[in-house]
Amino acid sequence: MPSNKCDNPKCTCQTAENVDENFKHRQTSDRRDFLKGMGLMGIGLALPPAITYWLQDKSSIQEIIKNPTIASGKAQHITILHTSDIHGQLDIHDEFFWENGHAVYKKRGGFATLRTMINELRNQNPMNTLVVDGGDCFQGSAVAALSQGQAIIPLVNKMNYDLVLPGNWEVVYGKKMMIHDMNSYAAAKVCANMFHKSNSEHESIFPPYQIFNVSGTRIGFIGYNDPLTPIRQSPAYSSGIQFTKPEYNIAKYIKILREEKKCALVFVISHMGLAQQLHLADQPSTLGVDYILGADTHERIREPLQGKYSKVTEPGAFASFIGKLDIVLENGKVKEENYALLDVDPEKYAEDRELKTMVAMAREPYKEALDVVIGKSKTPLVRYYIIETPMDNLITDALMWRFKTDIVVSNGFRFCPPLVPGKDGFAEITKEYLWSMLPVDSEVKMAEVTGAQIKTWLERELENVFAKDATKRFGGWLVRFKGMKINFTIAATMGSRVNEVLVNDQPLDPAKTYTMLACEREGDPDNVLCRMPDVHNPAPQHVLLHDVIEDYLSVFSPVAPQIEGRAIATDALPTLLTQSAPGLNYQFR
Repeated sequence: MPSNKCDNPKCTCQTAENVDENFKHRQTSDRRDFLKGMGLMGIGLALPPAITYWLQDKSSIQEIIKNPTIASGKAQHITILHTSDIHGQLDIHDEFFWENGHAVYKKRGGFATLRTMINELRNQNPMNTLVVDGGDCFQGSAVAALSQGQAIIPLVNKMNYDLVLPGNWEVVYGKKMMIHDMNSYAAAKVCANMFHKSNSEHESIFPPYQIFNVSGTRIGFIGYNDPLTPIRQSPAYSSGIQFTKPEYNIAKYIKILREEKKCALVFVISHMGLAQQLHLADQPSTLGVDYILGADTHERIREPLQGKYSKVTEPGAFASFIGKLDIVLENGKVKEENYALLDVDPEKYAEDRELKTMVAMAREPYKEALDVVIGKSKTPLVRYYIIETPMDNLITDALMWRFKTDIVVSNGFRFCPPLVPGKDGFAEITKEYLWSMLPVDSEVKMAEVTGAQIKTWLERELENVFAKDATKRFGGWLVRFKGMKINFTIAATMGSRVNEVLVNDQPLDPAKTYTMLACEREGDPDNVLCRMPDVHNPAPQHVLLHDVIEDYLSVFSPVAPQIEGRAIATDALPTLLTQSAPGLNYQFR
């Protein structure tokens, strides 16, 4: 059983049960040693290197740099660099942007690019920068899946993160492997709402909070994973883990950090999705939190969203972005703050040679198999849209071709960077890319369901995405399907969103029995199919999803999937890119 005590010398590992009363200023000396190795001891706080702040408000950041109180030592300039939802995406890849009402694709990301960028940003404020990750890091790619996350850990450790949080996909290899992988990080760990399920006393798996000493200023972090993880994913992944909502203990830890530990800044680092994070920012129990550094829904928040008690950010996904927060503290009070979402752009940041070599070595055991081209696409494979996506239409097309049921379903999520055709008009789909599309190679399962069950299930799935009560939302994306078409209204209430359902172009008959196919979710009862209970005659097909896609592409490549109107909202465009956030000036772009 892991201890709540972290052996990372960069932080003073604090928990309510295990408090180090003799606070040691280890981080400052540790950073000093790091800087000696980098040859940077001559860089002072008032004289950062002349590195351009890409996409950041230059006037604001220059005002912070030139602030005389910082130069005199009367104020502290603290920088937080935040990544999340990297999903094991090791290489530079196509990335999706929404500009002037159209999809635009640019090259972004790559671990070697990310390391260069983190080092340059850290060196702008070398003694006072913390680098944190918000989870879903070591699952989501071929190398990650085939090594159960272990090949990703050494690469992440080379980034010199200070703090890491487990995300909802960190549990995919099971509790034991999750703990092993998380404890292999050199960074401090934090999560206040994941407990050993067998222990009625709610023993934390990870420290619920961490405290860092930056230039004599104490900064506290409380961590939260999505409490709905066991519902939104295969239940077996979370076996042995008990989750609670943040409201269960957040006020207690804020009080400890603010009053007992005298933290000048308190952050929540969370992996709960934009809707839940905005909800948390409006709860009185969150009073005392400066920022909720959010994750999970892969949102790209470029200006912090202001809740009643806290601000919320989220830094995109796939190592394509870094959230950079600069704060000036004077006498323990925030005097200035500036936030920017920065692109991990390989044209601006050269790949780090050491990490590029390490990435190649991590891929080497799998390279021959993963480089095999299994098909081609004439249209971009993209999965960013909330309602319907070309990528999932490809998957459900393949399932319908193979099994010819009335309905086939693909679970909705936002995994996988896009794949865009090149100058020859084609994009090569490799086995490695297939793992990014389908990061778990699940078995296919068929069952019989009634029209009434389908209608009830669709209402529930729409509620999961668009519930007015944000605590009931998870993920952020509707399930995808073929053989069925639906018309719905987002703004309607639970149970009345669905306006029309067609199966095989005929109106849904509540009394009729239909055949339905989806992936098997480990840990679900036999009579559950894609979160639909009480299905009839469930029958595993003993066929894996990857095999179906490969067989389909061997016959129909090149493919050209696109949005077809399988799901239509009366009050949103087919290209909807984020869950609705009423009253907030936010657009995914």
